[in-house]
Amino acid sequence: MPITFLTSEGHRKLQEELEYLRTTKRQEIAERLHEAMEGGELIENAEYEAAKNEQAFVEGRIKELEIILATARVIDESSVARDVIQVGSKVTIQEEGMEPEAYTIVGAAEADPQSGLISNESPIGRALLNHKAGETVQVDAPAGSFVVQVLKVE
Repeated sequence: MPITFLTSEGHRKLQEELEYLRTTKRQEIAERLHEAMEGGELIENAEYEAAKNEQAFVEGRIKELEIILATARVIDESSVARDVIQVGSKVTIQEEGMEPEAYTIVGAAEADPQSGLISNESPIGRALLNHKAGETVQVDAPAGSFVVQVLKVE
């Protein structure tokens, strides 16, 4: 199985999500299913179908989280090099003519570009790995190539 890289914060969030799904969410769905079954004819019961679909989704997400956490390698933030970009690094980059942007390089399981968390497997994350502040990096993205300047690595 492939290793999943997680920051300690990402690991904690996924564990919390797993615990919530196993306890609270499963119980909510069980109650919905019970109520829907008491509603009579199950074949034509939309609420029963919706609850069954949600149950399948939740069980799938639980399995996914269990696999991610079982194969996770938690990044020790204190051991992250401060001069070379790697998983766990905080970087500030700038594309020509644009404002500087700050990101944290994380594993795919906790990537959230809207929150400034980019995956080490994304085109920009992959391109930035092993570079240093002051370097120019070419990013080959699906929409085309572009160049960024690495301003800062933390």
